[in-house]
Amino acid sequence: MPLQTEHDPRLKRSLKTRHLTMISLGGVIGAGLFVGSSAIINSAGPGAFITYAITGVLVMLIMRMLGEMASARPTTGSFTDYSRMALGNWAGFSTGWMYWYFWVIVVGFEAVVGGQIINGWFPIVPVWAISLALMVVMTVVNLLSVGSFGEAEYWFAGIKVVAIVVFLAIAGMYISGFWPDSKASFSNLTAHGGFFPNGIATLFSGVVVVIFSMTGVEVATIAAAESAEPVHNVRRAVNTVMFRIMTFFVLSVFLIAVIQPWNTVVPGKSPFVTTLDTIGIPGSGTMLTGIILVAVLSVLNAGLYTSSRLLFVLSSNGEAPRWIAQVNRRGVPVRGVLASTVVGYVCVVIAALWPDTVFQFLINSSGAVILFVYLMICVSQIRLRRYWEQEGLLKFRMWGHPWLPLLVTGALAAVLISMAVDPSTRASLLQSLFAVAVILAAFGVLRFVRSGSLRGAHVPAGERKLVS
Repeated sequence: MPLQTEHDPRLKRSLKTRHLTMISLGGVIGAGLFVGSSAIINSAGPGAFITYAITGVLVMLIMRMLGEMASARPTTGSFTDYSRMALGNWAGFSTGWMYWYFWVIVVGFEAVVGGQIINGWFPIVPVWAISLALMVVMTVVNLLSVGSFGEAEYWFAGIKVVAIVVFLAIAGMYISGFWPDSKASFSNLTAHGGFFPNGIATLFSGVVVVIFSMTGVEVATIAAAESAEPVHNVRRAVNTVMFRIMTFFVLSVFLIAVIQPWNTVVPGKSPFVTTLDTIGIPGSGTMLTGIILVAVLSVLNAGLYTSSRLLFVLSSNGEAPRWIAQVNRRGVPVRGVLASTVVGYVCVVIAALWPDTVFQFLINSSGAVILFVYLMICVSQIRLRRYWEQEGLLKFRMWGHPWLPLLVTGALAAVLISMAVDPSTRASLLQSLFAVAVILAAFGVLRFVRSGSLRGAHVPAGERKLVS
């Protein structure tokens, strides 16, 4: 079967603009913001919002590059197809499997987190049982239709967006003096060791952590291929990236730093809860726990969707078992969804049996993989720009080409180098490199086996591409 470079007619264009809009608005909001921001604030101090702004600009530029390619040729495989077009089959294969690996591990991890949250409310039910139940529910949602995925994500993202907007409104009223008995003071930005209490270098070291909390912004470009107006929806998603990041991440972290001293923020404990407690909102902990559960379900939903579509593309290109690419009458790659779900179930079981060894290895080995995927996006845009410009396909352009794309590529390389230098992230980088090496070795084996089986036989033109 030839490379899928356009929309595959087997998939339905059932996602509506409102689905894509809400996915692009709220899809990136998760536990990485609600809880993970505590570690950044504790490390960088009041200037933590600058770390979020720096990372936000980096992610926005990556999305702009992806948007240029997705507008020129919207495909279900998105950046995996662009990697293949720019660099060859090895790049498409490795990018697709890296991204799939990243998401199926995330699915298993989020299922465990969701199980832990609900177990806190109902301790009689074991975490593993709750996690499996959550997996089953979200699997059913994805099996119904792409529209059911979009509708579920619409409401999940909507709840997260409303929660952030309410927080921003309350915090904004508190620091501006419109809240009763407000004691907010901008002196919190400098009174406890200064604006950069641990040195300015901490602003940049935090980028490694923050970039993972923003992972997921690219899902909208994959989902856009199953909408009626893919080019329009890709543009909308890309154009709103900076607004989303600056509003949801940067502004919220800035308000937290103003309302409470940075050194009272405890890593692992949500600064949103402690901020609302400072303001005097009763039951804020319980409310935010519910929001975090919604965020977990949202990631589960998006993870199963994304991983199943990646398997569909890989299968269509002969780089995964052919049977995975089969779809039902509603246009859902059922076997791709189930195959991805099985890995999630296995991760839940592993988390229950070996939480500190095998499960921790899986989490670490998928950590830096997304950075390699982002690097492939940058390199693909740089290589494809000239050809697509000559063909008149560019409807949406990356700024400052080629210097700005090269700068972003260098910044990502710097993040990887910083992970190698930092003892706390070195293990994750090495284990991720091991995962990438296994994927590249698998491509070499596949190519060797296929070239051997095809030698001397008549090979259709489309199949020749897969072994070239």
